Amino acid sequence: MSAPGATVAKAPAATEEAAGPVAVTRRRFGRWVGAAVVVACAVAAGGYGVAASSDDRGAAAAPLGPGEVTVQVDVEHSLFEPGDLRVVEGTRVRFVLVNGDPINHELIVGPDDVHARHAEGSEAEHPAIPGEVSVSPNGTAVTTFRFDEPGTVEFACHLPGHYEHGMHGVVEVVAAG
Repeated sequence: MSAPGATVAKAPAATEEAAGPVAVTRRRFGRWVGAAVVVACAVAAGGYGVAASSDDRGAAAAPLGPGEVTVQVDVEHSLFEPGDLRVVEGTRVRFVLVNGDPINHELIVGPDDVHARHAEGSEAEHPAIPGEVSVSPNGTAVTTFRFDEPGTVEFACHLPGHYEHGMHGVVEVVAAG
């Protein structure tokens, strides 16, 4: 508080003239840099979005086949990658299951009745038969399956809790053309 009648000096208004040319330049430069960072982030996010939308679980991929093809299916955090596939009818797929997890998994490929049997069953391991294979922790296993008719065929891991966690996918079988 000041004495009555005393003159109180006020700070100059925060204007560009009061700040001087260097401060003005820095402030304007900072605004441009901030705007450039925002634009760069938006462009990068848009690019990732485009890449993801064209690769979402294989939906936009050209179908594999016909003939024999090999597909590596990786398991990480109890999820399959790729999660979906497209094949031409008549294609025989050799599935190479690479388990990157420290727990057992399985790959069951087939029609609904096969999945119902495995969902209700108690097999901890499967013999090497077409469309069914077990894989040990950090191991690799192979099975084959021939996709003869257009439509969809599910693949899944039916070990307790794995299917519910999201460990399943679909093979879209397209007509040979």
